Amino acid sequence: MGLSNVAEHGANSPISGLYRPPVLAVAPMMDWTDRHCRFLHRQLTARALLYTEMLVADAAIHGPRERLLGFDPSEHPVALQLGGSEPEKLANAAGIGAGFGYDEINLNVGCPSDRVQSGIFGACLMRTPSLVAECVSAMKEAVAVPVTVKCRISVDDQDPEIALDELASRVFAAGADALWVHARKAWLQGLSPKENRDIPPLDYGRVYRLKQEYPDRFIGINGGIQSLREAEEHLNHVDGVMLGRAAYHSPMLLADVDAAIFGEQRDTIDYHLLFDTMAGYAERHIAAGGRLGHVTRHMVGLFQGMPGARRYRQILSTEAARPGAGPEVLFKALEAIDLPAPEAAA
Repeated sequence: MGLSNVAEHGANSPISGLYRPPVLAVAPMMDWTDRHCRFLHRQLTARALLYTEMLVADAAIHGPRERLLGFDPSEHPVALQLGGSEPEKLANAAGIGAGFGYDEINLNVGCPSDRVQSGIFGACLMRTPSLVAECVSAMKEAVAVPVTVKCRISVDDQDPEIALDELASRVFAAGADALWVHARKAWLQGLSPKENRDIPPLDYGRVYRLKQEYPDRFIGINGGIQSLREAEEHLNHVDGVMLGRAAYHSPMLLADVDAAIFGEQRDTIDYHLLFDTMAGYAERHIAAGGRLGHVTRHMVGLFQGMPGARRYRQILSTEAARPGAGPEVLFKALEAIDLPAPEAAA
């Protein structure tokens, strides 16, 4: 069940609290893991660690904070991911995030966005591990919550054996509470951000070796993990697993997390209660000036593979986008699904 690493950490291990293994997280994903997505995911799992989309430090400092940083209290535990490369600004942004109540502040050292070419944030920071360490140190001084890093195994022509070791050594010495590693290189020259999510080959073994080098530090793995069965296998080698697109496109996968990863009893999903909750949430969002589609776009993949799923997707995709659409659209969409009888679902 992914519990094998727990006993390996001594009483004086820096791994504790939020990062006591095992940890199952939903990755920060731009344009996807906004507050509405996270609210949905929290209805499906009480234990998974949720992440925001990456927020550039300057936006946290100068932008509309409530819109960018606000979240529903039910989302806990929830982590704020920041992008940037200036220690003072990152410390400032981290303090703002901690003030909003985030349980963790994460530094993005893995994003292969086009903007990294100008050295603003992301995977290009793999080339300057000493600067990453300065950023971590400044953030640690600014907040009491855990400060973590998410990185790649290397970028471009870097040797992953050398580059990842150097980054890990620096950030742990600076006080990082955890290191999440996307087990691929990022090719900043020649591949688009989308291609960087698929084309560079996965090297899970490199992350496993890093964990062997740091038995008393939290090392989590990310990249290409499609199922909880795969997650459990990884947890035999590392402390945490981060799911990305698999959790977003098939969110019902998250309904099994608490049982499969944490050994808790799994209650049968009450789909009507779930949709009542989401409808109430959508109603509050609409009353605050939002649109139904902001919420329902994250619900499209809920019934992957179930009878009626195609019609369900059609209703959400078309009717939720109409001007004035209200929460009743959710219930109309749910009616398209051939739900199992309660006794069959158990």
